[in-house]
Amino acid sequence: MEKAVAILAAGIGSRYGGIKQMEPVGPSGEFIIDYSVFDAIRAGFSKVVFIIRRDIEKDFMNTIGKRIGEKIEVAYTYQELDDPLPQGTQHDAQRTKPWGTVQAALTCDGMLNGPFAIINADDFYGRDSYAKLSKYLDVMVSEDVNACMVGFMLANTLSKYGTVTRGICKSNDTGMLDGIVETPGIGSEDGRICYEDSSGNKIDLNAGDLASMNMWGFTPEVLDLLEEQFRLFLDAHSQELKSEYVIPTAVNTLVEQGKVSVKVLSTTSDWFGITNPADKDDVVGRIAELVRVGQYPDNLWEGCVGRETVRS
Repeated sequence: MEKAVAILAAGIGSRYGGIKQMEPVGPSGEFIIDYSVFDAIRAGFSKVVFIIRRDIEKDFMNTIGKRIGEKIEVAYTYQELDDPLPQGTQHDAQRTKPWGTVQAALTCDGMLNGPFAIINADDFYGRDSYAKLSKYLDVMVSEDVNACMVGFMLANTLSKYGTVTRGICKSNDTGMLDGIVETPGIGSEDGRICYEDSSGNKIDLNAGDLASMNMWGFTPEVLDLLEEQFRLFLDAHSQELKSEYVIPTAVNTLVEQGKVSVKVLSTTSDWFGITNPADKDDVVGRIAELVRVGQYPDNLWEGCVGRETVRS
């Protein structure tokens, strides 16, 4: 059975020099996205679907696509302001940006033949997270579950250089998701993890709380449910210039409605990314250490084998 990972890369800018997603962080100039695909391959994924914009297509294919396409089957699909949108949708003519990660996910409709993963292009998720996700995708349908998500221990997702916003996962005794609580301003202070509420009070969080970092697994049928929610979102927000509809919000709604069941998978992997400008040096150092201890080779794609590349 084909097992694909869809990568949300439409937010990558056309000028790579100053764009955080395209910052070289590996010893041979690898981007974070290279490590994501490498980990997906060794976890058993057989196809990558890159969700990009057409204005970055050439540069993307000549850099990331070219070297990754030598290792795994690669397909491309495109997210634009008006594509895909339900027929008849009208929006403010001044709007320029697409509509968020739900719209991006819908570009994959018809390209996936089984349960699939969806991740951010600029997040380092770690080997264990892909292994856990891949293993569960193999049994998800037999367990009568149509979605899953990887939860990272909150302490493993913080930045040394500023506060972060995290979706804190609430699950029941059977490990199924009850909801995600978006929590801004989380940081470490005097040995505790906390955030500041609207009244200025410091609220403690547990280091072992699970955070959603937008690493999901879905059956293809979930795309139909996301499309229904996206239509409702556009009915209410199509005239707004900046509103976006994101996957965690849509999943929360579908869980509340009883239309999806989401298994929460806990990982020991550290998550990291370039949230604040000072994070880059930390990311480079952490990857260098992973290379030093043998988790990754000095050159990820040395000795690759050619594979087919297709476009939607």
